[in-house]
Amino acid sequence: MVHIIDGNAVATLIREDLKTQIDTLQNSGVTPGLATVLMSDDPASKTYVSMKQRDCEELGMNATDIVLDPTSSSEELFSVLNKLNSDSDVHGYLVQMPLPSHIPEQELLFHLDPMKDVDGFHPENVGLLVSGNPRYKPCTPHGIQKLLESIDVDTSGKDIVVVGRSNIVGKPLANLLLQKSSGGNATVTICHSRTRDLANKTREADIIIAALGVPEFITGSMVSDGVIVIDVGVNRVDDDSEKGYHLAGDVEFDSVSKKAKAITPVPGGVGPMTRAMLMYNTVQAASLQSNISL
Repeated sequence: MVHIIDGNAVATLIREDLKTQIDTLQNSGVTPGLATVLMSDDPASKTYVSMKQRDCEELGMNATDIVLDPTSSSEELFSVLNKLNSDSDVHGYLVQMPLPSHIPEQELLFHLDPMKDVDGFHPENVGLLVSGNPRYKPCTPHGIQKLLESIDVDTSGKDIVVVGRSNIVGKPLANLLLQKSSGGNATVTICHSRTRDLANKTREADIIIAALGVPEFITGSMVSDGVIVIDVGVNRVDDDSEKGYHLAGDVEFDSVSKKAKAITPVPGGVGPMTRAMLMYNTVQAASLQSNISL
């Protein structure tokens, strides 16, 4: 019988632990503050931002919601970031992706204050991660580590295939899994759109992490019995329902779950963990910036 990994339950435990840390900070006069910057009319982006704001409020953290017109210039966006950089009540912030095409994403990264970059995207934070001394672990990769930990998976020596090479998930996750530390010490293969014989590689994996953004790409014929599967994908697939769409992961759940030892669902798997680890990073940022140990 396959074990369905409940991301909502694990995220709830993490938030409970955070409440104690937030109390410690507040007792010293510091309330962690997170700001979100939205520059899109995309309904999904608006939903993600509102969920992050709600998470802050439920934990007793300060939440700042900044909305810019999608036609705003890069100079207007960078001006907002500069203000957040100098606002002592904001300990962390994020710019919701995707951005309009006229915004230079690489230039944006250098406008982030690395100490407030709770997504872990600034080049300084990427360098710290790769060197094995991360300031903030990127939220989705860290959440995946926590999910594996929750089912007592020791990644040491395991063959892990990460399908996807994005700067948000694939690359930082591979680095975390390689680290000489708990949750690491794995043998990691990164696969992508140019990978030959992908199915042969995934069939050799003890753990598969699918993060490529293609609905139901990983099928049962591509995995071996007893594999552990983490599905990062959240894809809107049009259908004839009242909503007009349904959510699908990057893994074909029905066929893969028949062979897997454990698997995450979509929704309710990785998604809640990403949000929980964002709250975690914001609390850590408040601790670092206020010199209050947790």
